Amino acid sequence: MSNQGDVKITVHWLNQSRGQRIVWLLEELGLTYEIKTYMRDKNMRAPASLKAVHPLGKSPCIEIEAPGLAKPLVLAESGPIVEYLYEHFGQKHVPKRYPEGKDGVVGAETEAWIQYRYLMHYAEGTFMPNLVLALFVGGIRSAPVPFFIKPITRKIADNIDASYLNAEIKLNLTFLEERLGKAPAGTFIVGDTVTGADIMLLIVLEGAIQKKSLTESAYPKLYKYVRHIQSLDTYKKAGDRVTEASGEKFVPFSEAGPA
Repeated sequence: MSNQGDVKITVHWLNQSRGQRIVWLLEELGLTYEIKTYMRDKNMRAPASLKAVHPLGKSPCIEIEAPGLAKPLVLAESGPIVEYLYEHFGQKHVPKRYPEGKDGVVGAETEAWIQYRYLMHYAEGTFMPNLVLALFVGGIRSAPVPFFIKPITRKIADNIDASYLNAEIKLNLTFLEERLGKAPAGTFIVGDTVTGADIMLLIVLEGAIQKKSLTESAYPKLYKYVRHIQSLDTYKKAGDRVTEASGEKFVPFSEAGPA
């Protein structure tokens, strides 16, 4: 049972975006919400109508209506949305921050809380930029250019992969494989239940599977982790909700074709 009360939540969901994180989070928290869907154009750009909600026209973005608010509260960006929703509706899912009698003491935070907060921001701050760059490099490699130019564009893409991207992605996957091996339950990245760290990290790992950087043979713990999360009822229900709202079957990033 949630403590949602009269609070109304609307998710502005864009296909092939991080917006799916928030739908899954709301299912985890047992909250009631509505979904407004938007579809990318042929150039993979979001429709202009999203800018009516937030000036940047990006997803995820949510609107919160609550008693006493003169107008809806608009929140954008995965991290702030996840933290805000957990603070108001999901504190029991957040690792305990301080040991008894240590509240507010600098450096007294529990290891579980430190890892939880770090991994939440690590997903977008460190790992995701590499996968976004990989997407653009893939675009360079497959760009429709004259045949005599093709070897040049392929060479440029191969050089970026060889000199930077491959090593960075491997570094991060190895780090997470080792981190998951230290997690108490081994099925979630921190603790024995879904936390904001899992919400933020999963889509990044799904992207790594799509890119074929994350494979079961190379990173068995991470691969098992992703498939375990995707088997959760809340994850599946989030996909069903989006399928119903958009009219198109939801496909996880890990199974989607190149954007």
